[in-house]
Amino acid sequence: MTAILSRPIPQIKAVPESTEPSAFPAGPGVRTTVADAISDAFARWDRSHLSVFTLADGRVVTDEETGAEMATSAFGPLVVPVDMAKAKVTRLLVPGDELQFTFDLGDNWTHRCVVGDEKIDPIEVLGIRPDSPLPYWGRGEIPDQYGRGWADDDGESRAPIAPTQPHPMRLDAWPPPDKVPALDLDEVRRTIAAADATGFLTAVAGREVDDVLHDVAQGLAMALEQRRKDAEPIALSVINRLTWRGAADDRALADDLVARLRRGPRQSE
Repeated sequence: MTAILSRPIPQIKAVPESTEPSAFPAGPGVRTTVADAISDAFARWDRSHLSVFTLADGRVVTDEETGAEMATSAFGPLVVPVDMAKAKVTRLLVPGDELQFTFDLGDNWTHRCVVGDEKIDPIEVLGIRPDSPLPYWGRGEIPDQYGRGWADDDGESRAPIAPTQPHPMRLDAWPPPDKVPALDLDEVRRTIAAADATGFLTAVAGREVDDVLHDVAQGLAMALEQRRKDAEPIALSVINRLTWRGAADDRALADDLVARLRRGPRQSE
């Protein structure tokens, strides 16, 4: 039992916008408990707002309803939602990973989160093994117990120089374009030719598709026949993108996808 209780667990550091960070052991689940721990760390009392975690590869972890809505967006890479109620930190993240947490999708309180490079022993650090993520370290204006202004403030050294470039999250540029998986158009076309709906959906999920909407629309016609439940959110997103762009043949393709969605699933599904 002692070995189980002292098993190392991940830790996450969260920084809201340009202010100071807090850290907490994350345990195995993302779920609402990690979101709650971040709000606990920053003394946030009104929790009646939606929240979203955005991973560096573009996947979003949020509640099922919000994820379904985000998956139909007409902008950015095709969103791959992960149900927050089922997500696990240890399955989605590894030490050193960076992710964004957004609290209140109206005011968009953005937090840069980093998974610690090393796991911690909760018995050694906290004296207990918590049942859920628990803030255990922080600094800044809550206020800091020892009056520190930065992580290594010893009362004598000078404050660190501010970064010359703002973090991508402060520029509404998360995930960074170089982190989004590249679309393999040859693979997309191969899966369409092979009528491989599973391969096609895997090839386009999380990718930028605005330059190849006609190819993707062609594949969706096939995917809606074989994997309708998985293909519908992508189809809605592509319809919105085609309608927004309004280039030649875009309206016809959008209308065709709308018609396929209205037909409903085949009787055999």
